[in-house]
Amino acid sequence: MHPTHLLLVEDDPISRGFLTLALQAMPATVVDVAGDGAQALTLAGRTAHALWVLDAHLPDIHGAALLAELRALRLGVPALCLTAEADPARLAYLQAQGFAEVACKPLSIPALHAAVRRALAGVPDGMAVPVWDDAQALRALGDNAAAVQAMRGLFVAELPSQATTIAKAIGDGDLNAARGVLHKLKASCGFVGCPRLLEAIHALATAPTDPAALRRFREQAAAVHLPG
Repeated sequence: MHPTHLLLVEDDPISRGFLTLALQAMPATVVDVAGDGAQALTLAGRTAHALWVLDAHLPDIHGAALLAELRALRLGVPALCLTAEADPARLAYLQAQGFAEVACKPLSIPALHAAVRRALAGVPDGMAVPVWDDAQALRALGDNAAAVQAMRGLFVAELPSQATTIAKAIGDGDLNAARGVLHKLKASCGFVGCPRLLEAIHALATAPTDPAALRRFREQAAAVHLPG
């Protein structure tokens, strides 16, 4: 597998260290790290990165302005924006500047990995996540294929009502109730081997008030069907 080169631009040393280690934990990933916009432009001029991961507020430039300058160097590279802002209007503004996704900090490692994979969707890097992982399910259920099939049948039958319950709880502002159902779904995904939905669950549990995270969760839940 060829390495996937990512560019991380983050000025805060602690956040930069965490994000670097988290990204390096992904398979076949090489991370170039910059602390400001000037360093980012230098690194981007040297390497054709598969993805840019940019902090929204840098000491010398705003993330949206940096994205525009990076795009002037290399067209077609997807970018993620990381921000501590939670204001929906600001998040919508950042999304409109051309980022593939805007994620709120603090961000869990599973949520970060999921965002990276979504941004890289369609890129031939071998990192795409399947709906079903048979090997994982068989490990969880003692190599009993019949048990896997039975558990998946129950999982698919119950998932629509669980997704509705989660969305209603979030809409009602009852985040504890939403997280409770999400926690149960995490365990179920592990048993039946449903990694793509699991990533959406992690992202929503991390940011339950993020409309984009809820939308992705509902889309992934609706896409779960028994294998043909």
